[in-house]
Amino acid sequence: MQTPLIPRQRVPDLVVPIVGGSTWSLAEQTPQQFTMIVVYRGLHCPICSHYLADLNRKTEAFNELGVGVLVLSSDDEARASQTKHDWKLDSLPVGYNLSIETARKWGLYISSSNGKTSGGVVEPDRFPEPGLFLMRPDNTLYFASVQTMPFARPSFSDILKAVSFVIEKDYPARGEVSS
Repeated sequence: MQTPLIPRQRVPDLVVPIVGGSTWSLAEQTPQQFTMIVVYRGLHCPICSHYLADLNRKTEAFNELGVGVLVLSSDDEARASQTKHDWKLDSLPVGYNLSIETARKWGLYISSSNGKTSGGVVEPDRFPEPGLFLMRPDNTLYFASVQTMPFARPSFSDILKAVSFVIEKDYPARGEVSS
């Protein structure tokens, strides 16, 4: 496990392919308020499908607040494409091929395969557990939530309320003290 990311500090660069053939680069994002990256476990995760379906329904609300969104996993292109299609993630860019090395740089926990999930899909040999990151336009970390399990993730309704509050009150990033 790498050192956790520190609020108000730049996050590691991130460049990933997205379903549909283009490339997504954090350095090229120009959000009005935030870029939000949601790392999900992959096609094998039935909990992720419900979680991202909720985000898909709320993508327009995030965009109206000036938040650009990317969902990302370590799945390969075929699995990511199947995820976008089967889970009906029409409003979300779906990134793929997140390397384990990069996932560790972002402070994510890594799991090993337990075989087939309850949804009948085989887990990859190694994959990152969920994470949600909000970065300011200068790519400094504002908020992070990383987990060791697929359960009890931050609610997108709560994140929307929080972002509205942050914008209205110009609330600073917290947790920045590292010494």
